[in-house]
Amino acid sequence: MAAPALEADHLTKRFGDFVAVDDVCFDVKEGEVFGLLGSNGAGKSTVIRLFCGLLAPTSGDGRVLGIDIAKDPEGVRRRIGYMTQRFSLYDELTVRQNLNFFAGVYGLRGPAKAERLVWAIRMADLGGKEDLATRSLPGGWKQRLALACALLHRPRLVFLDEPTGGVDPISRRRFWGLIDTLAADGVTIIVTTHYLDEAERCDRIALLDQGRLVALGSVAELKDVFAGRAVLEVICPRFLDAQERLEKEDWVREVSLFGDRLHVVVDDAEDGRRRVLALLEKDGNAPATAERIVPSLEDVFIHSIEARGEKP
Repeated sequence: MAAPALEADHLTKRFGDFVAVDDVCFDVKEGEVFGLLGSNGAGKSTVIRLFCGLLAPTSGDGRVLGIDIAKDPEGVRRRIGYMTQRFSLYDELTVRQNLNFFAGVYGLRGPAKAERLVWAIRMADLGGKEDLATRSLPGGWKQRLALACALLHRPRLVFLDEPTGGVDPISRRRFWGLIDTLAADGVTIIVTTHYLDEAERCDRIALLDQGRLVALGSVAELKDVFAGRAVLEVICPRFLDAQERLEKEDWVREVSLFGDRLHVVVDDAEDGRRRVLALLEKDGNAPATAERIVPSLEDVFIHSIEARGEKP
């Protein structure tokens, strides 16, 4: 069996009394698209920086492509690609100048450099824009240029930290097309995201909360937490009153607020639907609807966080 492309073994990072990454364990297979999902402050970016050799772990071990992140961070950085969550290229330089600069940083020379520059322009679909100042590019083009710069030296593992933040849906979709192409070529992708629709495209996902790993697996495996139960979406006029009322019922397993509606977990869909509607009608909280839905990653995430909070 091939060695994992990335391994975290009880990885921990503290900043004084604050624990940013707390005893995290997981591995990533070669050629996998692996998502790190969590709210702001969950520890996603800190995990990325640890594996990029930009931060030293407080305790535990990490390996990237077989290299120890604490013992040889420079060796890690030479072999990976890294795209930060904020556009990190040089706005005053042209597209071509940015590509030339990063090619030099990665030690590319001569024909190898020329071949990779041609590849980068084609991959990012920036043909004809080589002499434009980078600051003049729309967000989606900047994003593709940043990815091209991160890939110039043919890394076998790439970290993408919130790569699609602040860009339009069409640019996001196109960017994920590039990710799928890279993965098909055997490149391992580690991506952090706030977007649940993007996370659904990952082969596996790690859910982080306050620095801890709360769930790990494929989308289907994560949604198995609701196996044998049903999730009902409930809409009614006084949804906060309904949440408080339903939380008191022993036949209700979970109640979560999703905007102006509730997601209610019950053992049986039809029985649960009947009970919910009867209770809301009794309380004068009508008109009301309760329909079974397919649980989303957001349902899984909320369930995982609440389950963690219930542990002693």
